[in-house]
Amino acid sequence: MMQSMTGFARESGVLADGTGFAWEAKSVNGRGLELRMRLPSGLDALEGPVREAASKRLKRGNVQIGLVMKREARPEPKLDQAVLERMLSLALEVAARIPGAAPPRAEALLTLPGVLRADIPEPDEAALAAQNATLLAAWDRALASLNASRAAEGARLATILSALLDEIAALTEEASREAATQPAAQRARLLENLAQLLDPGRVNEERLAQEVALLAQRSDVREELDRLSAHIAAARALVAEGDAIGRKLEFLTQEFVREANTLCSKSASLGLTRVGLAIKAAVERLREQAANVE
Repeated sequence: MMQSMTGFARESGVLADGTGFAWEAKSVNGRGLELRMRLPSGLDALEGPVREAASKRLKRGNVQIGLVMKREARPEPKLDQAVLERMLSLALEVAARIPGAAPPRAEALLTLPGVLRADIPEPDEAALAAQNATLLAAWDRALASLNASRAAEGARLATILSALLDEIAALTEEASREAATQPAAQRARLLENLAQLLDPGRVNEERLAQEVALLAQRSDVREELDRLSAHIAAARALVAEGDAIGRKLEFLTQEFVREANTLCSKSASLGLTRVGLAIKAAVERLREQAANVE
């Protein structure tokens, strides 16, 4: 199944100690796989397993991963008497040096670093292992959800790409019909130009045929049309294959662009130029959509 590089997932839960958490993963286009993580302090040990799991399931895309932790009950702050005594002593010493200075206020002292602290018990190894296991299991579910989101977007992309390839195929057939009329149109145009310059009776038919043949050779677009048809077949096969085809499809769209440009440059009629420009427009839309494929 075709995967897009665009997706979003969120997975939340509650740890054994009542702490709520939520994983969020957002994926957008990228040339390769780039993982950016934002983990709470103290959970750096999760980064390795999180990266490893993501690398196994994702092949391309810029992926932002975040984990938010929220404690429902905040621990009661406790007064550190030793720190308070030091801060009070320093504050009184400074106030004594400043004539007319007011004595230190209690609320100001309580805001100083370390005077009030919240005792959060450090979990033992078993509790920490259980916490990390819960978080990683939730991350695995978030990753599965992200993949499902990318797959749903990929299915929509496959439909769009198939429609664009059908449009390019129809335009290529129209270009083939237009190209078939080019030699006759070039001969008529050449005769008209010569008639304005020379006596029609003095035109050498053999020489005229040679000139027309040379012009036809220079403006022959059968090779470009054949290559466009081959590229359409290759692109359809890639869309049907679906698995990590993004780079191949992007390279193929470059070939589409090259053939469409050459077709327009060789055109000798307004009709073929019109169709060639329509092919270029459709190919550009194809290229834009292909940039979203994993």
